[in-house]
Amino acid sequence: MIRAEELMGALVDHAVTMVTGVPCSFLTPVINRAIGDPRVRYLAATQEGEAAAIAAGAWLGGGLGCVISQNSGLGNMVNPLTSLLHPAGIPALLLVTWRGEPGRPDEPQHGLMGRITPGLLDLMEVPHATLPADPEALSGAFAVATGELLRAGRPYAFVIPKGTVAAEPLNESALSRRTGRIVRHLPDGPAPSRWAALECLLSELPESAAVVSTTGMTSRELYEIADREQHFYLVGAMGSAGAVGLGVAAHTTRPVVVVDGDGALLMRLGGLATIGAYGGDNLVHVVLDNGVHDSTGGQRTLASTVDFVAAAAACGYRQLHDCTRPEAFRVAIGAALAGPGPSLVRLRTRPGSRSGLGRPAVTPAQVARRFRRFVTTAPTGGRVGADEVLGVVA
Repeated sequence: MIRAEELMGALVDHAVTMVTGVPCSFLTPVINRAIGDPRVRYLAATQEGEAAAIAAGAWLGGGLGCVISQNSGLGNMVNPLTSLLHPAGIPALLLVTWRGEPGRPDEPQHGLMGRITPGLLDLMEVPHATLPADPEALSGAFAVATGELLRAGRPYAFVIPKGTVAAEPLNESALSRRTGRIVRHLPDGPAPSRWAALECLLSELPESAAVVSTTGMTSRELYEIADREQHFYLVGAMGSAGAVGLGVAAHTTRPVVVVDGDGALLMRLGGLATIGAYGGDNLVHVVLDNGVHDSTGGQRTLASTVDFVAAAAACGYRQLHDCTRPEAFRVAIGAALAGPGPSLVRLRTRPGSRSGLGRPAVTPAQVARRFRRFVTTAPTGGRVGADEVLGVVA
C-alpha cells in the first residue's frame, strides 16, 4: 500500500499542475490529499468528461492535468478522450479506479465495467498500467507514463485497484458562493449573424487574448475570418469549450475568451457551476445563441426555454450581460474584459451560416501546439511558466 502523499509527490515530480475529477471511494485518499496540497490546484468537476476537457485546457495553458475518476466515469470520458485529446494530441494523466475488478466482489452496477476497463482503454488507444502498491515502484511506473506522454502526445492511465492507497484525512473548506450582476442590454433589435458577431468580438479583443471556440460552424467561421495562433478550435467534444477555457485560464494571466453556442452549452450545462466556482477575472464566456443546431440542418435547440444569463448568475459568474444588438455586445465585451470575472456575455444571433464555408486547413495537433506556445510566451518574447517538460510533443 502506498501513501497519498507519495502518489501526489510522484504527480508533482512528473509535471502535474492540476487535479480534477469526480470522487470514488477508492480515490478518497488521493482526493483528500489533492484538496490540501499546495503544489497542485484541485478542481471538483461536475462530470468526468468535463474533467477531461479541463485537463486538456491545463496542458494548452502550459501545465499538465490529472483526471481522477471511478472507472464507471470512463463512459462519460469517451467523447472528449477520443474526439478532443486524441486528435489534438493532448497529453493528460488519468487515475481510474477498478471497481468490479474480476475476482473481487463489488456492487452489480460495476460488474460489466470492471470486466471491460482495460479493454475499453485499449479501444480508445490510451496506454495504461496498474498503479503499483509498492512505494519503491512508483518512480519507475511514472517514468514509463511520462515517456508515453512525450512519445505519443496522448493520455496515459493508471488503473487503481481497491486498497492501493492508504487512508488520508480530509481537510476541506466550503467554497463561498459568489454573487453576480446581471445587465439586460436594451432595446431589442434585429439579431446579427454569427459571422458579424465574431467579427465584432475580434475587433474588441486585445492581442494578448487567447480564444477557445466551440465545435461546428463557430470554429469554421472564426477560422475563415482570421486564423490566428491564439485561436483553439474544438473539432469535437461538443459542449467542452467552457471546460477547456477554464483549464487554460487557470494557468495564465492572459484574457481567455470562450466562444460557445447555445446547443453546445446545453450539452454540458453543469459546467457553469464549475466555472462559477473556480473561474477567475481573466475568463470571459461568450454564448452566441441562435436557437438552432446550424451544423446539422438547423434543428431547434432548447435555448428558447432557458435563461443562460440567470443560470450562470445562479452558478457564481460575477458579470452577466444579455445582448441583442452588436452595439451592446461591444460594450459588454469591454466590461467583461475589465473584470471582475468570470463573466458571461450572451448575444442573440440569427440562424444560418455562409454558404461554401470551408474547414480549417491546420490539423488539430498543430492548432493545439501553436496555441500552447502563444499562451506560454510573454508579450516580450520570454517564456512564462517554468515547466516545459511536456510542451514538445510532436
